[in-house]
Amino acid sequence: MSSTAFKVSTDDSAGALFVIEHASRKKGGPPRHLHHNENEWFYVIEGEYIAEIGSQRFQLKPGDSILGPREVPHAWAYVGDGPGKLLIAFAPAGKMEAFFRDNAKPSKEGEYLNDAAVYRAYGLELLGPPLSLGTTEHS
Repeated sequence: MSSTAFKVSTDDSAGALFVIEHASRKKGGPPRHLHHNENEWFYVIEGEYIAEIGSQRFQLKPGDSILGPREVPHAWAYVGDGPGKLLIAFAPAGKMEAFFRDNAKPSKEGEYLNDAAVYRAYGLELLGPPLSLGTTEHS
């Protein structure tokens, strides 16, 4: 189970930035994907996560941040035992607010959107499955 709260809207920043707070209560994350137009920045507030940016995998804890540049495949997953919380920023905002707003439909607990046509409609490419929750490399 997860929830997303909008913190800085696309309109607030004249399209320059969109920021969300994502709370995780179940392990896992979205499938591998890339953004054609936005850089995506992650900042861990609470809990433990893994992130894969290109071919590198990172273990992240509170206070850590990482950038997923546009056109670079990436994915992340919550791997902690207690609650987790991330700030995620998209710059420029692009269609990301619309992506989250339009696709915030109830799904099975812990399930993330996995529809390539929907991703393409918002300037993203769906590239593969979510991250395996096995071992992580420190980089």
